[in-house]
Amino acid sequence: MTHPLIPQIIDLATPVAAELGLEVVSIVFHTNQSPPVLRVDIFNPLQDIGLDDCERMSRALEASLDAGEIIPDAYVLEVSSPGISRQLVTDREFISFKGFPVVISTSPPYEQQQEWIGLLMRRDETTVYLNQKGRVIKIPRDLITKVQIDERS
Repeated sequence: MTHPLIPQIIDLATPVAAELGLEVVSIVFHTNQSPPVLRVDIFNPLQDIGLDDCERMSRALEASLDAGEIIPDAYVLEVSSPGISRQLVTDREFISFKGFPVVISTSPPYEQQQEWIGLLMRRDETTVYLNQKGRVIKIPRDLITKVQIDERS
């Protein structure tokens, strides 16, 4: 379950990231830790994420969070790269990772198969297209639970 403050934090973090030429990929608030940890994963569309990107985002976001007084108690802010094993979610990610090996999970299974491995071709409003050794596989988006870069390839 998503923490109730996440939508407010996303609304605050997204323009901060955009101003720095970055994008927010995901935000998770781990309140089961003491102090709680706010983890923000960012993406640089022009180059690989570097420590400098994380530091710039951390400083800018921390100032905005403090000014907005969204989180009332002490917390730890972690800004990092989601890494290559991340899930693909946005249209931009699907375009950026076209041709990359991916693993697509479906539920319920599609054509008696729950996991599909191949090269990402594209996605549209209803379908994700996968290239399996030259054969085009069309997987309905409403059955897809996860699309992730395949680290095994």
